[in-house]
Amino acid sequence: MTVKNNHQHFLNLRKEYSFFEYQSYSFSFINGNLVAEFCFSLSGKVSFKPTITIPSRDFYLVNLDKTGLDNFVFHIGMVELISYWKAACSPRVIIKPHKLNQDQISWWKKLYFNGLGEFFYLNGIETDQDVFMSISSQGVEMGVSTTKLDDNKVIIPIGGGKDSVVTLELLKNKGIKVIPMIVNPREASIRTIETAGFNENQSVIVQRKIDGKLLELNSQGFLNGHTPFSALLAFTGVLSCVIAGVSNIALSNESSANESTVPGSKINHQYSKSFEFEDDFNQYVKKYLNPNINYFSFLRPVNELQIAKLFSGFPQHFNGFRSCNVGSSTDSWCGMCPKCLFTFIILSPFVEVAVLQNIFGKDMLNDPTLEDIFKELAGIADIKPFECVGTPDEVMAALAKYSINNFNDVVLLKNIDLKSKIKEFHRMISEYNTEHLLSKRFESILKNELND
Repeated sequence: MTVKNNHQHFLNLRKEYSFFEYQSYSFSFINGNLVAEFCFSLSGKVSFKPTITIPSRDFYLVNLDKTGLDNFVFHIGMVELISYWKAACSPRVIIKPHKLNQDQISWWKKLYFNGLGEFFYLNGIETDQDVFMSISSQGVEMGVSTTKLDDNKVIIPIGGGKDSVVTLELLKNKGIKVIPMIVNPREASIRTIETAGFNENQSVIVQRKIDGKLLELNSQGFLNGHTPFSALLAFTGVLSCVIAGVSNIALSNESSANESTVPGSKINHQYSKSFEFEDDFNQYVKKYLNPNINYFSFLRPVNELQIAKLFSGFPQHFNGFRSCNVGSSTDSWCGMCPKCLFTFIILSPFVEVAVLQNIFGKDMLNDPTLEDIFKELAGIADIKPFECVGTPDEVMAALAKYSINNFNDVVLLKNIDLKSKIKEFHRMISEYNTEHLLSKRFESILKNELND
């Protein structure tokens, strides 16, 4: 991954575009569909109007209180704005629709700064959490929602990868009403719910539309990079909870999402998938949105190896799941990126090589062009890939197990000592992370599956 030297460009843009405004938000129900629009302004020179649409479903609450949804929609705008702010990184952010107290301002600055860690790093921008922006707000403070929610229901966000497959399959048919949720459906996410026995009409569907002006600014050389999409998913998810009358929303983020991408720093591609964010967000929601919403990751107690083992028990999903960002537009595994190679490796102890070759189109461990990516995944290079991948320890442990029966002439494993890692595999496959937010009911389901 190339690190650019955009610090001076960052300073110049901040001078030219000195403030960024969250001007307003609005929403309405059109034929039962919730349609929300957010209005942002970059120093009065460029306006942005992104939208989200949530199509009507027969399981949504009847006679929804519009005033009770204001706070949730407003907060989606709060997380949407960071995608547009990053174009020029204006030093002043002005929130016009509602008043935020100092605790909220500090919370949002922490999310923005840590969620943009990769963006700052890859653009060579040197700043800190105190000075990268100031936030002021206007209007009245929002009240906490009193909408009654059903604790016997759970919303499960589905992306189309192996992790959400595991959560969906483990929680269905457990006496809890499961409702899949998909943001901007793609073939893999639709296949996932259909393979699990659901359909779109039984799911919350969210259509998110980015303002095209942002893409124009990107093409003109404004700053660009990774933003905390999982935080947007979180706020969209809790809005969905209120619309559907659901108390629980179960993510599929594992324990290894906590590890920094750049060793010795807090820069984490997966910050908004980390337990730190999960805990912060859950507390924020209960304090400022609705105290009855439980936001947690069902897979937080386990690691990538354990998830891969659980996933291997659902072969009906083998040909349908997708995690490759490069191939997302063509519904394929590109076979050349860190996500593809990591997924191949982490499944290799549990799925036959011939089956993996059928999924990915080749034996990825025998592709010499992937050597540099392999070194990043295995911890041989200085940093991990900026992708949602597991830790080097998980990678090496998986390879140690795989190599017992498949070591001969494996191109990427030449000169790699794996014998000492097999003990690590056995330790990791049985470990359990107690730092999580699962209730006893959900934890019992997970533990029963792990012990089978």
